[in-house]
Amino acid sequence: MAADELFRPLAPERAELGDLQWQARPVLVFADGPEDQRFRQQMTALRASSDGLAARDIVVLTDTDPSAKGRLRAALAVEGFTVLLVGKDGGVKLRSDEPIATDDLFSTIDAMPMRQREMRDD
Repeated sequence: MAADELFRPLAPERAELGDLQWQARPVLVFADGPEDQRFRQQMTALRASSDGLAARDIVVLTDTDPSAKGRLRAALAVEGFTVLLVGKDGGVKLRSDEPIATDDLFSTIDAMPMRQREMRDD
């Protein structure tokens, strides 16, 4: 997966992640603006680990505009900076209001049964 496919804006009208289910592990990064220091820290860490993201079928979706009243932002009751890891099954696996280290993100994913199967099958 190319780097530009790994990082995508989260459209305000998007209400669900069904098109990614069983295909990718979305990491949703929300902030009150693109200048939010935690957002910038999280994105820098994720961009530096793009090979690890691609290997784990991660797609990073960002929403830095609360005034757009994004449907997923509302559905997930997000306020301020929030990072969520969604599994391929569509369930939220990890949620934090602080940046998540990529090592922690990867170890959480690598411990999942589906990821264990993927690693065996590769």
